[in-house]
Amino acid sequence: MLRTLYFDTNTGELVIIDQTRLPGELVYKRISAPRDLFESIKTLALRGAPAIGVGAALGLYACALRIEDVTPQGFEYSFEKLCAFIASSRPTARDLFYACDRMISAARRGVSVSEKIKLLRAEAFALEAENISVCHAIGEYGEKLIPENATVLTHCNAGSLCAVEYGTALAPIYEAAARKKNVRVVSDETRPLLQGARLTCYELCAAGIDTTLICDNMAAGLMAAGKIDLAIVGCDRVASNGDFANKTGTLSVAVNCAYFGIPFYVAAPSSTIDKSIPDGSHITIEHRAAEEVTENFYSHRMAPLDVKVYNPAFDVTPASLVTGYITEKGVFKNTEISEFI
Repeated sequence: MLRTLYFDTNTGELVIIDQTRLPGELVYKRISAPRDLFESIKTLALRGAPAIGVGAALGLYACALRIEDVTPQGFEYSFEKLCAFIASSRPTARDLFYACDRMISAARRGVSVSEKIKLLRAEAFALEAENISVCHAIGEYGEKLIPENATVLTHCNAGSLCAVEYGTALAPIYEAAARKKNVRVVSDETRPLLQGARLTCYELCAAGIDTTLICDNMAAGLMAAGKIDLAIVGCDRVASNGDFANKTGTLSVAVNCAYFGIPFYVAAPSSTIDKSIPDGSHITIEHRAAEEVTENFYSHRMAPLDVKVYNPAFDVTPASLVTGYITEKGVFKNTEISEFI
């Protein structure tokens, strides 16, 4: 199983898989400077809400080791400015802000600079360990929802590449395979950056799981033909009422599942819950560059130069379309989400 990131204790650097290079090349990138951490998140070299959160924490620790302020007040001021800078890289994924908040709190608990650094190290590694534990728990609870000989539809990438390891939406599939269940996966390509085609198919095929790639607009046809048993997706932020943001196209999957009577589940770690917002209309949606739509990975033009482009990275799915939330504390129906939150 791929490990998306780790901290090199010998060099004091965060090491990540550069996901922009997959599936063609498996390239690792070393990070210890603020600009490198910011750009890695912004350009999706480091992506997936849980991975962004843990990677931000470990990366912030690596950067903190290199802060030159020797007074506690100066160090704390520089570190909080650093956190604000990294948090500005992408606006939607809750895990990024969750991790930055925890790292700031850890730094504030220390009296001396050395104590602050020690607490930052402990907090970053705690976030990493928690993510691994949460993902495995999601896998164990979610596996029970997958019948024998089932075909599962997923959208975008919420597997080992979106977390430290194992993942969220793909964790139940990995767990089912580990328990010798016969499970098949249909992966949406996930336009425009093809996270389903490039990343989900890459890791599932590497794990030996029966995987079929489809274009995003083919899912409804497969559902109509009775070839999809359930859908499991990940999420980047969940509002207090259970509305959630995930990669653009998730809403279409949910609507199609509701129409055809197919269970639709979202893997939702507690770190993605934003209790400060009442519903999905308050989720800030990231909009990305037009070139992601008008050009492919080989810079071949796919549309006229003067065409207008609408390119939100996420859409919001209402809680009413969710069959259940697969969490580290169990599976909750949409009418029970308040018990989890």
